[in-house]
Amino acid sequence: MQPVNVTLCSFGMSGWVFHAPFISANSNFKLYGVWERTKNLAQEKYPWIKTFRSLEEILTDTNVELVVVNTPSITHYEYAKKAIQAGKHVIVEKPFTATVAQAVELIALATKKGVLLSVYQNRRYDSDYKTVKKVLDANLLGEIVDAEIRYDRYVPELSYKAHKETPTPAVGSLYDLGSHLIDQALQLFGMPVALFADMAINRPGSKVDDYFDIKLFYPSHRVSLKSSYYVREALPGYQFHGKLGSFIKHKTDVQEIDLQLHKVPGGNDWGLEPEQQQGLLHIVRNEEVIKEYITSERGNYGDYYDGIYKAIRLKGKLPVTAEEVRDVIVIIETAIKSNKEKKVIEL
Repeated sequence: MQPVNVTLCSFGMSGWVFHAPFISANSNFKLYGVWERTKNLAQEKYPWIKTFRSLEEILTDTNVELVVVNTPSITHYEYAKKAIQAGKHVIVEKPFTATVAQAVELIALATKKGVLLSVYQNRRYDSDYKTVKKVLDANLLGEIVDAEIRYDRYVPELSYKAHKETPTPAVGSLYDLGSHLIDQALQLFGMPVALFADMAINRPGSKVDDYFDIKLFYPSHRVSLKSSYYVREALPGYQFHGKLGSFIKHKTDVQEIDLQLHKVPGGNDWGLEPEQQQGLLHIVRNEEVIKEYITSERGNYGDYYDGIYKAIRLKGKLPVTAEEVRDVIVIIETAIKSNKEKKVIEL
């Protein structure tokens, strides 16, 4: 079958680290173009690529089938809407949109225009998350009582990227890192019945949230989602406690580091964590106490694009649906309301 022609809406870190390597390494796609207003950085790495100077140029090019909206989050809704209206399939970087209303509108518009709309929730394809999911799917912990998922950093300085520090819709750590944690929680447990959120600004001079602690309430258990920019010593990214025992796992997926080192995806060792980063399983099984380390699953963001190809060419199911990520924005909007009103909000 004919490869899918893809154009990226930017070639910053998202473009050259998370998208271009997997598109260019996959024979089912052609990295056709990239939008760069003044530079030609993409052509230096991919000489065949077409450089666009405006979104309008991309949308009027009939060779472009799939548009990746990987621009600053404040532009996601506008650019995705224009691409859908132009009849292009669309992938939107996280966060999907600033509001639930925008997400609902884009979903309806994509259905009306007969194009596919997906969101790049790449952390579903991290080795650490895939390992956690395997443990839970196997019911090794029994009924879950308490769970915690964290995404911490130690970055007290403000970002040099002005759009990340400007208090506009869809900006701040809840939208940035929270989009990953919330998506993983919803994939593992579904929608909660209520939540409580505490958010804060801790960095000197910051105007956007850089700390959050969200408690998701389920009928039989609680899930905490936490993030701070002031964690120098890494804490376990995943802590799951059930009636049969616990599973503790650090966030250790190696793909982002390798991609920043310009390593090409693929090969026998791609996405494999070091053995010393394995998660600890401590459970009771058949009245015997078992304490062992679990071999990590292989991570691969390329699996997302394999799913995109199958959805476009083979009418398969999207690997990440816009409806799933709309629910992420529901949680974010509700968390903001909870923090403002300082109370538990029912969903």
